[in-house]
Order: sequence, then structure tokens, then C-alpha cells
Amino acid sequence: MAPNEQDISAVLQEQVELAYAAKTPLNICAGNSKAFYGRAATGQTLDVSAHAGIVSYEPTELVLTARAGTPLRDIESALAVHGQMLAFEPPHWGASATIGGTIACNLSGPRRVYTGSGRDFLLGCHMINGKGELLHFGGEVMKNVAGYDVARLMAGAMGTLGVLLDVSLKVLPLPQHKLTLVRSGLSATKALSLMNQLAGQSLPLSASAWVDGDLYLRFSGAESTIEAVQHSQQGEVLLDDENFWISIRELQHPYFASCQPLWRIALPQVAAQPELTGDWLVEWGGAQRWLRSDAPAEDIRAKVSELGGHATLFHGGDRSGAVFQPLSAGVWQLHQRLKQAFDPAGILNPGRMYENL
Repeated sequence: MAPNEQDISAVLQEQVELAYAAKTPLNICAGNSKAFYGRAATGQTLDVSAHAGIVSYEPTELVLTARAGTPLRDIESALAVHGQMLAFEPPHWGASATIGGTIACNLSGPRRVYTGSGRDFLLGCHMINGKGELLHFGGEVMKNVAGYDVARLMAGAMGTLGVLLDVSLKVLPLPQHKLTLVRSGLSATKALSLMNQLAGQSLPLSASAWVDGDLYLRFSGAESTIEAVQHSQQGEVLLDDENFWISIRELQHPYFASCQPLWRIALPQVAAQPELTGDWLVEWGGAQRWLRSDAPAEDIRAKVSELGGHATLFHGGDRSGAVFQPLSAGVWQLHQRLKQAFDPAGILNPGRMYENL
């Protein structure tokens, strides 16, 4: 086992057991690259960063299992040696990003809408619930489909249901070739129409983004396929496309350099552009839309809800209030029942997603 790889699950389990007995709230963290995301963290720190290392990796089976504190960059490097990748293209948002934090927040990058989210590639996990009990859900093979897929509940729960110990993920081969074409002078409405039109065709789209009047379209696949795309599709070839998509994924594009509140808006791809004041960046074929705006939260959420979506206060603004879209009464009850089942004392990341949860 390498110096930076160790199993401290027994230590973590004991800490949770003691916290449960004393009803001490815990703030689960590792790399802290996602500390800004969600509501303000509270409680005694439970640091899982030392629980790291790739437990198993079978390139021929396209399956990798790693402890939650394993740096995301280490996993991507190990996969790249064998010409493979995390297909959901997760953002890092810092050099200290870990696979546990990535799955806990269910984060995905530019490839999300074309290949799936982190949750879609999660095969199984080991975790500690709020009583300090070790639980195992799912498996390490893609054909394990028996029973309810509880492991995927952990993706996006932000540690409120359990402390992730390790995760098993399906991985995919890296594309042989890629090409990014840029079409300029398009409105958001025109860009959305074009993205939806292209999505209905047999094209190897792997990313799309519209910002400042330019529509960026990335295609990935075999050499012959990409050559055919270049001959059939309009647009200028973007030479430095790797850095462009990294800037979008890591929120390093100039669009994100603003002190205004940043909203992450999820909408059906075919939904019209919301009538809201502010600056926009559209991703995922229209399914994810970023908005920089000083408009009241109530106005933003009302407009987005009318179009069948939801809005998250991603960065800036008032972090003590409702960061995520308020839940309906029925959905709120489901969340409460899940919290009661997995964390009856309410000690795991309390209030990180919603107040009193």
C-alpha cells in the first residue's frame, strides 16, 4: 500500500458512533474543494481525506473502486494509463478534489447530458450511517441490479445520509478523436434551437456551450466519424479546445469572474430561455443554464419553475437561506423519512442542503 493510501474506516466508524451517542453534529469533509457549495457547514469536523487509495481497478471490466478520500486527479491519471476515463467528466474546483466529494455532490461536467451523470455510473458503495453502522449497497459489476439501488441515493445527498467510505464506478474508454466547432453571432434562443436540432441527429456530440453569442459544439469518436462531422457541420475549428472545456468545467471561463450571485439552473433542454435579467451561459444542450444576476431569489425560482425547472444559488448571495430549490410538501416528507432512516439523530451534515434536514 502506497504512503498516501490507507484504510481508516474503523477510525471513522468509531468517531460516528461517539457522535451518535453524544448527539454531536458532524461536518464531513475531505479536500474542501466543494466547501462553498450548499448551505454553510456546521458541526465537528469529520475528516475522511486520509481514507484514500484505489482499492481495485479492472480495465478489462471497466470498473474501478476507490476510497472516498482518493484525489480525483489520481483516479483520472490511473485511468488514462489504460486509455479510460470517468465518462461524466467531473469538475475538480480545486487540486484537493476527491472522488467521495464528487459523488456526494453528484457533480458532472460538459459530457453530462450526452453520457450520463456521476450517479448513473455509480455501481455500489460502502458507507457509515448516522448510527455508526457499516452498510454496503450495490456491487462492483455492471450486472448487479437486484433490489432497490440505494447506492445512488448517496449521489447528491451531500453527506446528509451517510459517510461514504468507498465507491465503485463504471468507466469508459477515452474517445480516439475530438473536434470542437464554433458558430458565432447566435442569440441564446437560436443556440438552444440549434442544440436541440443537433441532438436529434446521429452525431457524436459530447459537449455544448453557448456564451457571449458563440456556440461551442464538441464531437468525440472514431477518426472517420470526426472527419465526417467536420465535412458536414458548419463552424470554425477551435484549436485550443481542451483548455476551453476545462475552463467551462472548472468555472475558470471569464464569464464566471464576477461578484454577482451565480445561479445554476436546471431546465428541460427544449424549454425557452427564462425572461430574467442577467448574463447567461448555457450548457448541456440547454439542460444546464448559468445566470449571473442580482434579481430576487423568489423571482428567479418562480420563472424557472414555470418552465419546469429548478434553480440553485450556486455561489455568492445569502448562504444562510434557501440555497437549493424549495421542495414540495410531498418531496419534503420523503427527504425527512430518508433522513430518519439513515441518520435518526440528525448528526450528519445537518442543514447542508436544507434547514432542519
